Amino acid sequence: MTALETILQHKTIRKFKSDAIPEDILNSILEAGSRAATTGNMQVYSIIVTREQNIKNQLLPLHFGQKMIVEAPVVLTFCADFNRFIHWCNLRNANPGYDNFLSFMTAAIDALLAAQNCVVAAEHFGLGTVYLGTTTYTANKIIDVLKLPKGVVPITTVVIGYPDETPPLTDRLPMRAVVHYETYNAFDDSTINNLYSEKENSDEYKKFVTDSNVDNLAQVFTQKRYTKADNVAFSKVFLEVLQKQGFMNND
Repeated sequence: MTALETILQHKTIRKFKSDAIPEDILNSILEAGSRAATTGNMQVYSIIVTREQNIKNQLLPLHFGQKMIVEAPVVLTFCADFNRFIHWCNLRNANPGYDNFLSFMTAAIDALLAAQNCVVAAEHFGLGTVYLGTTTYTANKIIDVLKLPKGVVPITTVVIGYPDETPPLTDRLPMRAVVHYETYNAFDDSTINNLYSEKENSDEYKKFVTDSNVDNLAQVFTQKRYTKADNVAFSKVFLEVLQKQGFMNND
């Protein structure tokens, strides 16, 4: 399967076999991550590879009890990491100025690019993957479990293993919803209704609405899945993490 075919066949896997990933395959996946694009070739990210069950058990509640954390053989935590680069600068009498929010964003982007390379590589080898958005929700506690020093912030987690399910491809919005040519084209009400009509009228999402006891699919997101109260609470925690880890000196 070509790289493009692998990308177009991406599926979210939540059930994994316990079979170990061969060392050579895991190393190839991590090397693919290291070949991702990176700002200024600084590689201001780190990948924490977790295979020990006791550490997975500690991570489990921090990812809201999602069982794939302890069932899959490998958990990868991708971190924005200026710790290593700042240390190098200090050893070379080069005064680093990377304790600000822009530097955090630079490192976070590097980490996500590396993560996506690892996902594509893993799926090339027939492995399944799933991203866990819970990483930033409980970053303060993940820092403690993984012993992350100042200058290092967890950004996303990818669970990797051999799939124990074969789900269908996840639906996507039409391309015209996400691709703009030359400049951004704002959508009018009619276009928005059209773009979301297929999703809203699918049996799967109609069931989401019924099970959630709300009026429509948008309310599933705003009232049940990603509420304002949760977003504000998690934002406060994450901003405190950035302060503690040294990325909020913006004077």
